[in-house]
Formats: sequence, C-alpha cells, structure tokens
Amino acid sequence: MIAPEPGPRTAPAQANEWGATLALLPTAATFSFYAIPTSLQEQTWILFAPQIIAYSALGLWALRNHDFIPRLGLAKGNVLQGLRWGLLTGLLLGCLNTIMILSVYPHLGYDINFLKTTLHGRLPFLVMVPWFICSIAFLVELNYRGFLLGRLAALESRLWSSALTRRFSPFALIASAMLFAFDPFMVNTFQQLHWIAVWDGLIWGAIWLRTKNLYITVVAHAIEVLVMYSTVRYALTS
Repeated sequence: MIAPEPGPRTAPAQANEWGATLALLPTAATFSFYAIPTSLQEQTWILFAPQIIAYSALGLWALRNHDFIPRLGLAKGNVLQGLRWGLLTGLLLGCLNTIMILSVYPHLGYDINFLKTTLHGRLPFLVMVPWFICSIAFLVELNYRGFLLGRLAALESRLWSSALTRRFSPFALIASAMLFAFDPFMVNTFQQLHWIAVWDGLIWGAIWLRTKNLYITVVAHAIEVLVMYSTVRYALTS
C-alpha cells in the first residue's frame, strides 16, 4: 500500500509543548497492571485504571496546551485526506484481520466462540453498527495515537539528532502499539485475539507519525472494526 502523503504542517514545534511526560503515567499503569496479583487484576476499576489515567492525563494536557487540536492531528485541513486513506486502510486491515479470526486462529486450535459472550457480542447489532464502533474508534485513536504516541514521540525526539529518526520515533511507535495491544481491558475481553492489535497499532501509529493526521487512523479503525465485527458476528450466529 502506498503511504499517504504527509498532512499539513499545522502543529507548532514540539519544544513548545507542555506536559508530554504525562504520557508516562498510563504507560506505567499498563505495565504495573501485569505486576500485581491476579486477584487485583480481576477488579473492574483496576482493569480500567490505565484508560482512566490516560484520558485524565489527556484532559490535563489539553487544558495546558491551547494548540492541542493540531497537535493531536485534528486540523480541519486533514479531513478529506483522512477519509480517503482511512477508508482504504480500514478495508484492507478489516479483510486481513477477518481472515485471521475466522480461518487462522481456529486452524491453530483456538476457539473464537467466546466472542459471542463479550459485551460487544451481546449488544444489539444496530447499537454496535455504526454508533458504538465509531465512537470507540474516535476515543481510542484520540488516546493511543493522538495523545500517547504523540507525546511519547515528543519525548523521544530529544534523543535523536537525525530528523528522519525524530519524525518516525521508533521507540514511541513500538511502545504505543504494545500499550494498545496489552491494555488490560483489551486482553481480558479479546483474550488471544488481542495480538492482532499489535500490527494494527504499528500500522496506525506509522501513518500518524508520517501524516500527523488523526482522521486517517480514526476512519481506518472504524472501518476495520465494522468489517470484522459484521462478518465475524454473522459467521458465529448463522
């Protein structure tokens, strides 16, 4: 797939940003979750703690940076590019991951029927499609790509002299993808399927770093999940 062209350079220099270190709080919370006893991991408030901390940090960061909209990648000039590349990326990943769920995982001996008992599987189809899926796609991308990846990349940029390395921030990209895939709620809900989120996070993260356009990843996320959810739900209930 041809990489999308970079978006408009609307964000100011990262050196002027306040509070990029706030991204380290949900990072530490996610890693700490796996160090605590299993009995504590099963408590709902602890399961959601990394996300609660992340959105709280995002809110505080946004309050202190008046230019947070372009920093997140939500500049108005990015919308059309976001729709075009997001649709293409979402369709490709949606088809690939649907094949993984319906063919590859069962072939490896994994039972995917548990998906029918998840919250997503129990909600009415017309609630999930498109309203719930699109809302979650926006919130998740706002958190993991716009805030966490963006702030981790801002911190990492101080380590490199090469402009190319600063732009693609490999450590931030990998860290944000792993935080996304190993979010406690993600792992608890989707079990072994959470590994799919690793390459999703890497692809969406690489796109965001190249374009600084969050609309692409929001649309791609929503379209991918719409394709996967609809197809897998039909396959499991037919």
